[in-house]
Amino acid sequence: MAQPEYQRIAADLRRRISSGEFGPGERLPILPALCEEYGVSEVTVRNALGLLRNEGVIESRARAGTRVRPRPPVHRMAADRYRAAPGAKSTPFTRDQGIGWSEYRLDKRFEKVQADTEVAALFECEAGERLLARHFVFYDNDVPTQLSTSYVRWSDVAGTPVADPIHEPWPGGTRAQLASLGITVARITESFTCGMPSEDEAAALRIGSGVPVLRYTRRHIADSGRVVEVAHPIVRRGDTTVVDFVIDLDAS
Repeated sequence: MAQPEYQRIAADLRRRISSGEFGPGERLPILPALCEEYGVSEVTVRNALGLLRNEGVIESRARAGTRVRPRPPVHRMAADRYRAAPGAKSTPFTRDQGIGWSEYRLDKRFEKVQADTEVAALFECEAGERLLARHFVFYDNDVPTQLSTSYVRWSDVAGTPVADPIHEPWPGGTRAQLASLGITVARITESFTCGMPSEDEAAALRIGSGVPVLRYTRRHIADSGRVVEVAHPIVRRGDTTVVDFVIDLDAS
């Protein structure tokens, strides 16, 4: 089956951008020039550009034309990023991003909720248990890079600084918060999936609807075996995130 003309043009423009013919921030030829070059109508070229725009490859601004969108750097999420001392003035996010505390910012919204069936299963508790839901947008130098909703048990945090958003971001992250409550975290689990972003996720991360996202669920588990925090989901753009795993095998 023949490839639609707009997809062929999009593929060629994508190739030219990848090769460096059009560099980051550089303007693409104007619409009439592209129509003449490819021998097609404006509608076809607009459809091709729309495809690349949804993929986050290009961006268009009024009176500024269509430009190649600068590609954000790739960030590696190391398997040992949770092992830093709980009181350190950093978090797993800042270590993943390789940024300092002054380059880190959070948008935050806290609310009391009841555990629905899905979250209750992650907490291994009864549906309806009272939780504190903490909704975060993480910024790296004012670029939104990660979203998350983190739940903690209301019975653990009520009346403590952990329940007050004024204390966010908290040096050391969630593990340090739990340590301030006398809770020792012995295990952290993560489960990963990927997919296309929802409209809200694309808007919050400032990405095109064609850019895939990585979603994962994290659980902090105390030394007693009790689940004390669930982040569900954590969302990052998938095309610039690499998750590193290290598996040591017994040589014997």
